[in-house]
Amino acid sequence: MLRGSFFARSVHEVAPDLIGVTLLVDGVGGRIVEVEAYDQEDPASHAYRGRTPRNEAMFGPPGHAYVYRSYGIHWCLNLVCGGPGVPEAALIRALEPTAGIDRQRLRRGTEDLRALCSGPGKLCQALGITGEHDGLALDRQPFRLEPRSAAPEIVTAPRIGITRATELSWRYLDAGSRYVSRGPRRV
Repeated sequence: MLRGSFFARSVHEVAPDLIGVTLLVDGVGGRIVEVEAYDQEDPASHAYRGRTPRNEAMFGPPGHAYVYRSYGIHWCLNLVCGGPGVPEAALIRALEPTAGIDRQRLRRGTEDLRALCSGPGKLCQALGITGEHDGLALDRQPFRLEPRSAAPEIVTAPRIGITRATELSWRYLDAGSRYVSRGPRRV
């Protein structure tokens, strides 16, 4: 199981290392296939303008969850990286569902395996993640993060769903996965 020390590094080191890791919440989840990195110098980061009640978890110790609502509708899960007072986080954008698939289908209201966790809001709905998970340690229940068994081929792409710093290729994807939210742009 991954411990808090795994996250006590720059988000730019942690984010690609998360591809292939299994994320479980109360035994429900799957293999991480897409993440985005956000650091304190990034104008797209929630921590860019400083500490607020909403982003408090980002300023805490690494190895904790930062959960927020996107557009007041969808929950989004970030894994806090860096060190205390260094607000960095990796947004979990997509999983390949592998555990508790029946529960995921029930929560999402779809039988389509690919549609269960192919986006940060879908993923949180499928895994039952809410604001109650904000600030919780990732190495304790209800979370479980299991190391990847092999290093996947990873590609980078610009982040999506943001309006600032869109040119940065800080989105990491499993190159062979059909479960990513959106593949990298083809040139």
